[in-house]
Amino acid sequence: MHCHGSTITLPQLASGINSSCPDVHIIPSLTRIMRMLVRKGVFAAHRSSDGSEETMYGLTQISKWLLRDSEMSLAPMILFQNSQLLQAPWHHLSQCLEEGGNAFKKAHGCEMSDFASQNSQFNNSFNKAMACTAKIVMSTLLSHYKDGFDGIRSLVDVGGGTGEELAEIVEFYPHIKGVNFDLPHVVATAPVYEGVSHVGGDMLNAVPNADAVFMKWILHDWDDEACVRILKNCRKAIPEKTGKLVLVEIVVKEDDNDVFGDTAYLFDLCMFAHTRGGKERTEKEWKQILEEGGFLRHNIINLPALPAIIEAYPQ
Repeated sequence: MHCHGSTITLPQLASGINSSCPDVHIIPSLTRIMRMLVRKGVFAAHRSSDGSEETMYGLTQISKWLLRDSEMSLAPMILFQNSQLLQAPWHHLSQCLEEGGNAFKKAHGCEMSDFASQNSQFNNSFNKAMACTAKIVMSTLLSHYKDGFDGIRSLVDVGGGTGEELAEIVEFYPHIKGVNFDLPHVVATAPVYEGVSHVGGDMLNAVPNADAVFMKWILHDWDDEACVRILKNCRKAIPEKTGKLVLVEIVVKEDDNDVFGDTAYLFDLCMFAHTRGGKERTEKEWKQILEEGGFLRHNIINLPALPAIIEAYPQ
């Protein structure tokens, strides 16, 4: 539809499908699929204005997020989450309830991180999925958290990967000296960014010193015990009186009609299926681990996006 540049008919849509079946077989099946997708708001449908009574199909705000050539596209994440490899762990959830353990490991024999290190195609799909969501979230963060990094001279991004997100922050706030911190084999492949240095290490052991710590979608991968351990290391890395922790994480809102509410609950189940003890947390749950980690005060800033900003302070 996007390539066509306007609304299209079912025969036109069918002609773009690489199939050996004749249209007489494709169109009835495609009609049923499109009927459901229209009902869910993924596509729009209306009668042709040329008097032919033929149904015309077009994009909606939902399907525009799925365009592969769009600058802001969720297509890589949707393809990744719906791949056979990511769907397999869901079939082990009942086994996890009965026996405990990790659904991903039950499905594939190892943790997701180990599986990714052994499977380049999976790892590539994972990186693309993370990159597309990061681009959307960082764009929202930088436009709605304009004063959040004022007064910060040094910022360490814990679990920052190869440094793309920290580089965006430093470009937006050139007064900040950025430290991208991740596992040694991760930062070993990191490109050079102006104003950013790369440091290898393990956040479970220690975090480099800075005025403030930034973490985006890191703690939701870990259970409470590991989170508290990481937070204590973050607390040690920043000044007691002026130090600041900036988290970008989902805050689950119970009994709420928030537009992202259903997605937050779904992400929580993804953590159940794909990680060992990871989960999305309510504000009460965030407060508990933050306090145990040495951050006695926190503030939540809601964004027009799935995650929120959680500012936390030692005092």
